[in-house]
Amino acid sequence: MSAQEFTLDSLKRILLEAAGMAEDVDLGGDILDTDFEDLGYESLALLETGSRIEREYGITLDDSVLTEARTPRALIDAVNAHLMSGATVA
Repeated sequence: MSAQEFTLDSLKRILLEAAGMAEDVDLGGDILDTDFEDLGYESLALLETGSRIEREYGITLDDSVLTEARTPRALIDAVNAHLMSGATVA
């Protein structure tokens, strides 16, 4: 089990690596409760982001975690819950 914490900075870095950033989006602002679609990230970008999170943190996330986590806060909470539990988040 990883002792790492998944943070907003971690998510921003992985989002940029996985899908880049829309020109009219500022990831430097308060985005925790902004819908991923409003940030310019569609489902395919989030699936790629999830794959990168899994590889980097050595975890397995069910696809439903990525489709149900509509905001950065929800995804960060889901990943951290998984990291703390040591079990697959379904």
